[in-house]
Amino acid sequence: MDLFISAFLLVLLSPLFMLIAVLIKLTSKGSIFYDWNVVGLNKRPFKSWKFRTMIQNADQLKEKLIEDNEMKGPVFKINNDPRITKIGRFLRKFSLDELPQLWSVLKGDMSLVGPRPPLQSEVFRFESWHWRKLSFRPGITCLWQVGGRNVINDFDDWVRLDLQYIDNCSIWLDMKILFLTVIAVLRGTGR
Repeated sequence: MDLFISAFLLVLLSPLFMLIAVLIKLTSKGSIFYDWNVVGLNKRPFKSWKFRTMIQNADQLKEKLIEDNEMKGPVFKINNDPRITKIGRFLRKFSLDELPQLWSVLKGDMSLVGPRPPLQSEVFRFESWHWRKLSFRPGITCLWQVGGRNVINDFDDWVRLDLQYIDNCSIWLDMKILFLTVIAVLRGTGR
């Protein structure tokens, strides 16, 4: 299912990919894609990609914003992040920045549904029970994406949702999460 759907969507959405790429290039300096260095199944590091939604030197500016972090735990997240570009805000709202991860699904590094992969820089701050989320292939979407993305501010709660998915994984749960993801994307509830 992952291979078929990701290949189909990569072909079907290629005109949208081109449009997004042009908009990113016309509105800000830097590359079209953001290299996303994450950790996947069995703690294996891999590189994935997202459409770049932030200014060119966003990673360097992160340290200056660390005191504004609204997440408890190893994850960094702030509302109204000043590093996000205008087109980036739109891409995030409708989760369009996530589309290049379909390539990672096609390669087998990710699945359509599964726990979100952590950044390589985040796993060093994991508590022992957090590591279990890496016992499953990471996904583009998950329970956290559809059920708490904009309201959960504690990484422990995020991991609990990932473990709930791992413990109850089924084709029907995947279909439900994919359906809820489409609804969330159409409603533009992302940040």
